[in-house]
Amino acid sequence: MIGKKAPNIVGTAVEQGVVKPFSLADYAGKYVVLFFYPQDFTYVCPTELLAFQEKLADFTAHNVAIIGCSINTPQEHIQWLMQPRKEGGICGVTYPLLADTSREIARAYGVLDEDKKVAYRGLFILDANGIVQSMMINNMGVGRNIDEVLRIIEALEFIKTHGQVCPANWHEGQDGIPLDEQSKAEYFAKHAKDQK
Repeated sequence: MIGKKAPNIVGTAVEQGVVKPFSLADYAGKYVVLFFYPQDFTYVCPTELLAFQEKLADFTAHNVAIIGCSINTPQEHIQWLMQPRKEGGICGVTYPLLADTSREIARAYGVLDEDKKVAYRGLFILDANGIVQSMMINNMGVGRNIDEVLRIIEALEFIKTHGQVCPANWHEGQDGIPLDEQSKAEYFAKHAKDQK
């Protein structure tokens, strides 16, 4: 899927307790982080949804929309949004939660566990043109690192702005690698840890 247009999504979402129609096309011009999680009222899932909420202002500052998706109904999303955090709920989450009751969204993105009928922890970063720039898929027991998702967004912005690429463990404010042989040599000479 990398480098290709993301599958379109038209469906129903819950946002701040309100059920509303959803279309991925409405997010044109923004980066989108679309993440799938297995189910509401579970174990790892609330930690991820709350971690995205805690970093929401950082994503918004980069013109990024966060969208969650599970196989639950809108009514289940609303109940979970009303449940206090100390009871495993996600009270206070403000970004949209898609209701993929037909499993067609998860299937279109290749993250549906066909036996269990729930999604793996798939995450897709779409650029402002809806092109998939990054995808990560974890098995159900492994929660994601939200800071890493933000780092990838920052790297994608850096590449677009500077026309350079980002080395391993790159963080905002660090050097990129210019895309010409002389500058590349200068980069490696400057950043070499072993001068042997």
